[in-house]
Amino acid sequence: MIHVIASIHVKDGRVAEFLEIFKANVPEVMREKGCVAYEPTVDVPTGLPPQELDGNVVTIIEKWTNLEDLRAHLAAPHMLAYQKKVKNLVEKVALKVLEKA
Repeated sequence: MIHVIASIHVKDGRVAEFLEIFKANVPEVMREKGCVAYEPTVDVPTGLPPQELDGNVVTIIEKWTNLEDLRAHLAAPHMLAYQKKVKNLVEKVALKVLEKA
C-alpha cells in the first residue's frame, strides 16, 4: 500500500474555487485502478501544539495499492485536464509518498 500526502498551496482567496474543480475530478480518480482513497482536507483549528494552520493549503490524502497505479494516476487524461484547470490557482505543490514502516 502506498500512502500519499499532497500539500497544495493555493493562491490567497482561491481555495473555494480550487476545491470545486478538485472535487469534480474525484469520481474519475476513484474509478482508477488501484485507488483506495482520495480526498481533499483543510486545516481544523484545534489549539493543539505544534499544529501549524494555513488556510491556503489543501492537503490531499491518498491511498494506492502500489506505485505503478500511482504513476498511472499522475498521467491519466483527467488528471492532465485537472492540472490545466488549476494551474493559475496553485502556487506550489509538495508531495510525500509513503509506505508502512
